[in-house]
Amino acid sequence: MNPLTSSTIYLTLFSGTMITLFSSHWLMTWVGLEMSMLAIIPVLINKGNPRSTEAACKYFLIQATASMILMMGTMINFMDSGQWTLSNPYNQTSSFMFTIALSMKVGLAPFHLWVPEVTQGIPLMSGLIMLTWQKIAPISIAYQIASSMNSTLMLFMGLLSIMLGGWGGLNQTQLRKILAYSSIAHMGWMMAIITYNPTLTMFNLIIYIMLTISMFMLLLLYKKTSILSMSNLWNKSPLLAPMILIVLMSLGGLPPLTGFTPKWVILKELISNNNIILPTLMAMLALLNLYFYTRLIYSTSLTLFPSSNNTKMKWQFENMMITPLLPTLIIISTLSLPLFPLLSFLN
Repeated sequence: MNPLTSSTIYLTLFSGTMITLFSSHWLMTWVGLEMSMLAIIPVLINKGNPRSTEAACKYFLIQATASMILMMGTMINFMDSGQWTLSNPYNQTSSFMFTIALSMKVGLAPFHLWVPEVTQGIPLMSGLIMLTWQKIAPISIAYQIASSMNSTLMLFMGLLSIMLGGWGGLNQTQLRKILAYSSIAHMGWMMAIITYNPTLTMFNLIIYIMLTISMFMLLLLYKKTSILSMSNLWNKSPLLAPMILIVLMSLGGLPPLTGFTPKWVILKELISNNNIILPTLMAMLALLNLYFYTRLIYSTSLTLFPSSNNTKMKWQFENMMITPLLPTLIIISTLSLPLFPLLSFLN
């Protein structure tokens, strides 16, 4: 992809999300989502192999279906209210259609099956964009109409996403699929709390994006895509293995790392709203994610790849990939928990 084409595509991708974020008109919001969706298709098929083409087709079909449902809900809302303003819909049918469309776009269960398949078929950098940047616009719409969403439905879909995101990643050996199921589980945490405290959803999204970017950048350093390929990582880069360990533990929500903060505040908010059983189930299901993260850590950091010579450290050329933000992201993604008392806006 030549620089002019790539710059045009990424500019359209960025502009589409920005239009959705700053628009107060349902039609312009929909246009921004469509711009973002169409711009990411060439990014997904950047390698041009059949697998990436298949993944891009799956992504396009799912997103186009969600866009049609969103547009139908928008038209029903216009017929009922007589305006295109992006506000809480008064019609329960349009509110339900908005919920289904946004759930399909972010990969919330039971509309989650496309996420691991698409993520597995595309390059690491494309997967990074799809699992982080593409989540911002739909969640921003959900944030604005959160008070009209059905709390019971969102809690059910959130709990189902946490459950299936944990179970789905147990037997995976491909790192992209593991991160895809991790994304499904994190979307469940965000959507479960959105009707009670939408600010916590955005707070969780910010921390999830930082953690996912850190993890993908660590994998991009040596183009690792499977657990087997990471088993000799200690022999190539002994400093990278413990970094992946710490980021994965934070991604799983293990205290005292940063990833524990959103889970902590979400469980606290649910309990303060007289929900006792649901937070207990969510905390227990979070252990499923922590389990397959621990298994990944065991195969990469706690075992030694068999070597026939006496020299354990493998000589390598210097890695020329530029990662200026990686140290900062790793520090923020792992050591920000002491800053939590300063976040008074979450209460």
